[in-house]
Amino acid sequence: MLLPMDQASVRERSLSYHLALSACCDGHGNGHLFNELMRVAYVAWFLQQAGYGNETVQSYKTAEYAVEAALQLAHESNEWLLAEDAIPAFGKLLALHDAQLAVAPLHKVIEAEHQLQRFVAGMASSPIAEENQGPRAERH
Repeated sequence: MLLPMDQASVRERSLSYHLALSACCDGHGNGHLFNELMRVAYVAWFLQQAGYGNETVQSYKTAEYAVEAALQLAHESNEWLLAEDAIPAFGKLLALHDAQLAVAPLHKVIEAEHQLQRFVAGMASSPIAEENQGPRAERH
């Protein structure tokens, strides 16, 4: 629990998230894949709050707003597509999360996933802090 995830598990998760992003960018997304994108953004946020990362709040908010817009588009037109201008933000978050999974102790990853479960079960609209709170420094 004090060591990072094993490399095979890191690669499997990473591949899953990167494939979800690719499908959502190409118009082949669906509700599950967009949920996966939000899952990685929120878990990355929680890990960053635990000291593993230094991405801007704006990157997280851009990702969050892009998924909300995509869900609205899907509701209105049944077209599941991520806005092109959101792709770089998701690219940054996926790269960050790959790095987080490579260095964060497994117990921190599990705690971040538990935080996600608590958020989903709660009433808050977002777990991501507003811009003025800023990111935390990365641990090594």
